[in-house]
Amino acid sequence: MKLILLGAPGAGKGTVAKLLTRLDGSVQISTGDILRGAVQAGSDLGKEAEGYMKRGDLVPDSLIMGIMEKRLQEPDCEKGFLLDGFPRTIPQAEALKELLAKLDITLDVVVDIEVPREVILDRLCTRRTCENTDCQAIYNVKSNPPKKEGICDKCGAKVVQREDETEEAISHRLATYNEKTAPLIGFYKKEGMLLVIEAVDSETVVNAVKEKLGL
Repeated sequence: MKLILLGAPGAGKGTVAKLLTRLDGSVQISTGDILRGAVQAGSDLGKEAEGYMKRGDLVPDSLIMGIMEKRLQEPDCEKGFLLDGFPRTIPQAEALKELLAKLDITLDVVVDIEVPREVILDRLCTRRTCENTDCQAIYNVKSNPPKKEGICDKCGAKVVQREDETEEAISHRLATYNEKTAPLIGFYKKEGMLLVIEAVDSETVVNAVKEKLGL
């Protein structure tokens, strides 16, 4: 399958992507992952991106598209890919459309996961992450707490609330999403590619995608 996952922070894109990749061996690709991969590989594009990332600046679209072009041509993408959190803006969506046409790749569908704001706030405010960068296991103080409070079950490191997962930070992230990324829904609707799924659990989203793609 070749698809794009849209949805606000906390909509469950990452969880859904992991479940979908198990169906047919497609790979999950997030902008963060490909940027980190390019930096680690020490490619020219990676070195250029690293400069922006170290300064805390946004990596320019032209650079992201260059890295994305390389990534989509890697052998593991032949079975399919899920773009998680990319594109984020209309210019990125337009650039991606041109890139896919150039690479002769056809998207199957663009999935928009709609989750009520109060569910997202509750989900992210109660989320905790292992601070060990090699582990980064995710917990939820309500639904999936670590066995020992504040300690990761897997590696024994501290479990913390990320700075961007306080209520204030989440509200800001949602406002940014609504301003910059939500217009993509209209863009892909016009393209006739949009599948809107209103669901708070990942299994429902996965089943709707399977039905749409006949899997």
